[in-house]
Amino acid sequence: MLRHADIWAAIDRLAQENGLTASGLARRAGLDPTTFNRSKRMTREGKPRWPSTESIAKILEATGVTLVHFVSLVRPDERSDDQATVPLASLASLREGKGFDPTGQPSIDDWDEIPAPDLADPKAFAIEINGGEFEPVYRDGDILIVSPAAMPRRGDRVMVRTTDGQVMIRRLLRQTAKRVDLLPLSGEDEVSLPAEDIASVIRVVWSSQ
Repeated sequence: MLRHADIWAAIDRLAQENGLTASGLARRAGLDPTTFNRSKRMTREGKPRWPSTESIAKILEATGVTLVHFVSLVRPDERSDDQATVPLASLASLREGKGFDPTGQPSIDDWDEIPAPDLADPKAFAIEINGGEFEPVYRDGDILIVSPAAMPRRGDRVMVRTTDGQVMIRRLLRQTAKRVDLLPLSGEDEVSLPAEDIASVIRVVWSSQ
């Protein structure tokens, strides 16, 4: 049974996953910024006010997640214990060609684990930044969590893995059937890669900054 509070909590969690407030999520979806305000969740008479299916559809489109993912945010406390942590590896080790199976999932035995923030994607994993390559955006020791379930959109920070084993953290400029165009986080030129050279483009949904 769906409960009023659970649906609103799922909207708050979706906003958090994308580094937004509830107002920011509404704004990204093209809605009035007050659509998801707490004052809008109850009527003046104290009766529950439910979000519309149209507003939910718009925030799913704006964040690039599926309805299944949104439903998983309704009651995340019902997830199994093995989803309470995510695998963690250093960016340096991933760049050495270690860590992924042919499907792009973490595969090495010596991956560490860290407690997960409020995420519902069981395939999410974490990357530890090494060195100052991405300063001032990311610093040495920062943790990024990437989610294969979250569809990358223009402007998102992403982890890109090429078919020859390169691993990059970039900003997505555009992705077509033929090419993937990437912007640097700092100090590098734009990169344009053929789509056939890309193994995966996975969105960064959380960082420890």
